[in-house]
Amino acid sequence: MDTASWLVAIRPKTLSVGATPVLVGTAIASWLGGMRPLAAGLALVGALLLQIASNLANDVYDFRKGADTDERLGPVRATSSGLLSEAQMMRALALCLGAAFASGLALTAVAGWPILAIGVAGMVSAVAYTGGPYPLGYHGLGDLFVLLFFGWAAVAGTTFAQTGTWEPLAFGVGTALGCFGMAVLTVNNLRDFEGDRQVGKRTLVVRLGRERGLQYHAMLMGAPYAILAALVARGDLPVPALLAGLTLPGAWRLVTAVATTTGRPLNPLLGATAKLQAGFGVLLSAGILLG
Repeated sequence: MDTASWLVAIRPKTLSVGATPVLVGTAIASWLGGMRPLAAGLALVGALLLQIASNLANDVYDFRKGADTDERLGPVRATSSGLLSEAQMMRALALCLGAAFASGLALTAVAGWPILAIGVAGMVSAVAYTGGPYPLGYHGLGDLFVLLFFGWAAVAGTTFAQTGTWEPLAFGVGTALGCFGMAVLTVNNLRDFEGDRQVGKRTLVVRLGRERGLQYHAMLMGAPYAILAALVARGDLPVPALLAGLTLPGAWRLVTAVATTTGRPLNPLLGATAKLQAGFGVLLSAGILLG
């Protein structure tokens, strides 16, 4: 099968959601004087593999559950479009999870058993998001999954792997990054609001309703900047970390655009939100290192 088909399944444009928190967690570790390049590299590999595994699982399990139909508004999915078979997707998912487990074992050897526990929980949740007897995404728990694994675990876990300590600062910053990750998911769920309701996919946006879902999205987009300001005001982060605030006008534009857009035109805003998170993370990391 050609490379383009696998790129559709992997969805490389979403990988920054997994990579950015690792970058920030490494910057915090460096600021605290505990940066370990090997641990940082293994954490990055593990985060990317878990993000890919989640994308593969979502692709095949949404197809099996009937959530991906000809009326799908989101980007093309590999299984539902026939680009890849279910068997191919399941083999790729197993391979990806195996590689993630191997990288987790290597990182455990460097940083200790808590990393293995986090990694195994992340692997299970990546599949359970849309698969298994109680798929998280179908019961309004997708946002919690994102906050736990692409916020707290990614940032605080990366810092722990390098410093050997659980830093409250890393959890605070992880909350900010997790909010951006949840905002990406919320744009996705706003786009699919009607279709999800019809197939019984009870995402948090479906549970809240569209109007409250938009308010929730605005809150998620504003929260990282409030957290950043609070951490700097408390002296937990250096003043140059406020560089990340340069992305605030972009966040405001996205909130306005999402509030006035429905359906398929939300797709570009989905990618723009992921890019905003990456920009926030890069500037925050630079500011931390400058401090």
